[in-house]
Amino acid sequence: MELTVIVCTYNGASRLPKVFEHLTHQTLTNLINWDIVVVDNNSQDKTAQVVHNYQLLSEFADKLHYCFEPRQGLAFARRCAAQLACGELLSFLDDDNLSNPLLVQAVYDFGQKHSVAGAFGGQIVGVYEGDLPHRFDRIACFLAVIDRGQVPFRYDLLGRWLFPAGAGLVVRRQAWSVVPQEPALSGVSIGSLLDKGEDIETLSYVRKAGWQIWHNPAMEIGHTISRNRISPPYLFRLFRGVGLSRHHTRMIRFQAWQRPIAIIGYALKDLIQLTIYCLTHCHLLRSDLVTQCEFVLLFNSLLSPFYCSLKASRVLEKLKDKGFISLGSS
Repeated sequence: MELTVIVCTYNGASRLPKVFEHLTHQTLTNLINWDIVVVDNNSQDKTAQVVHNYQLLSEFADKLHYCFEPRQGLAFARRCAAQLACGELLSFLDDDNLSNPLLVQAVYDFGQKHSVAGAFGGQIVGVYEGDLPHRFDRIACFLAVIDRGQVPFRYDLLGRWLFPAGAGLVVRRQAWSVVPQEPALSGVSIGSLLDKGEDIETLSYVRKAGWQIWHNPAMEIGHTISRNRISPPYLFRLFRGVGLSRHHTRMIRFQAWQRPIAIIGYALKDLIQLTIYCLTHCHLLRSDLVTQCEFVLLFNSLLSPFYCSLKASRVLEKLKDKGFISLGSS
C-alpha cells in the first residue's frame, strides 16, 4: 500500500458523510494504491454505524477500514490508526476536513518526488459557519486555517521551529517511527484543550531525527469551523492550551544539558513579550477578542514551565500509587 488516508473522528456521525463524499471524488488515482482508515475516538453517537454503511458501498469496497481507540485524545487516535494503516504515506484528516479532488494525487506525487520529506502539509481554507471577529486573520492559523503561498518550501530551513498544521498533515511511515508511542500531549479531548500542541510535539520529533519538513501547496483541504469554535469561551480555552503546552514542545529540541539554559532564556523572552504586549495593547484588552486571545497565549506561555512541572509531578504520584515507582528502602 502506497498511501493511507487516516480520518480521526469523535461523535462524527453527522460530519463523516461529507468527508466520504469528498474522498469519493478523488481524481487521477487509478495508478495509486491507497485506502482509508477511520479511527473512532470513543464516540458516543452512531459513528461506527455510519462507517459500516459506507463500507457496504461499491466505491469503498476493500478500501475503507474502521478501528476504535478508547483513550480520548487526537494523539492516541492517530497512533491507533497508524498501527492499522498499511500505507507508506500517512495522510491525516479530521472529521471536519473536506479534501480537494486532487488531494490524494498531490500527496502521492510529492511523496514520490521528495523521498527525504518526513512530513509535509498544504493549504487549508477556512469554511466558516459564523461571523468572524475583527482581525481574525491574526489568529486563524491556531484554528488550522493556513495560507503559506503557492511555492513549495522547507520548514526546517527557515531558522525557526515553524511547522505545518495537523489538519491535512502527511507523515512518512519511517519518520512516524521516531514519534514516542506514549505522547506527552494527547490533544483535544472531551471538554479539554489543555493538551493542545500534539501536532508540534510529533513534528518536533520528526525534525529532531533529521527528516525534512515541507510545504506542498498542491495539497488543499477545506476546514469547517463551527460557530462554537469562534466563540470567546472556546478560543480562550484553545489559546490557554496552546500556551501551556509550549514548554514541553520547546524542550524537545534541546539536549538535557541545554534545557536549564533554554528555560531561563524562554522565561525572559516570554516575560518581555508579555510586558511589551500589555503596554502596547492595553487599550484593546477589554473590547477586542483577538487581542484577548493573544494575551491569553502569551500569559500561559509564561506559566508553561510551572504547569508542565506540576503535571509531571502528578504523573509521578500516580505511578507511585500504582506501584510502578518505588522510593526504595534504607
